[in-house]
Amino acid sequence: MNNAIPITSALDEETARAEVYGLLAALYYAPPTPELMAQLRVAVTEAPAAGGFLEEPWREVVAMSRELDDAAITAEYNALFGGVGKPEIYLFGSHYLSGFLNEKPLAALRTDLAVLGLGRDDTMSETEDHVAYLCEVMRYLIAGEDVEVANLTQQQKFFTTHLQPWVMRMCEDIAAHPKARFYASLSAFTRAFVGVEAQGFDMLA
Repeated sequence: MNNAIPITSALDEETARAEVYGLLAALYYAPPTPELMAQLRVAVTEAPAAGGFLEEPWREVVAMSRELDDAAITAEYNALFGGVGKPEIYLFGSHYLSGFLNEKPLAALRTDLAVLGLGRDDTMSETEDHVAYLCEVMRYLIAGEDVEVANLTQQQKFFTTHLQPWVMRMCEDIAAHPKARFYASLSAFTRAFVGVEAQGFDMLA
């Protein structure tokens, strides 16, 4: 996962988009490492354009990272998304799209990934419809060097097919959970970012 911190004035828009996806992938895949939390706590809280739509939710993520220690954020992640058996909140597209894990949406995703020349890393414990995996694919489609795959057309298709139909509901579930503090702020930022992405892709239609 790419753990770079986004939203610095030195980054151009496409690099910033890729880095946001990379950060979301890291934060949703596992409890954040101490190194990542150290970066978050000193992150710039102003967006490059004053008053930008992402500025306030990003400021909240940074504020919560400073308010809570590493142990509290790890405990929160495990309480929300971990545990033995059924988690409090699922991070898988199949759950939201079909009501079950490992269903037709996952099979369709695997087909589309194969067309893109992408596959699951054997070291990855989760299925490909995990939100972190999907964010990492989006990061690649933005920042990858193979322009036959990494281009706006592929980004739009992948986003509107495999992320947009369900990720807002996941964010709502996180925000509503009484144990969510850091991840409530992250879900608000995720919703804002996904909204901006959706608007941008709508303009391409």
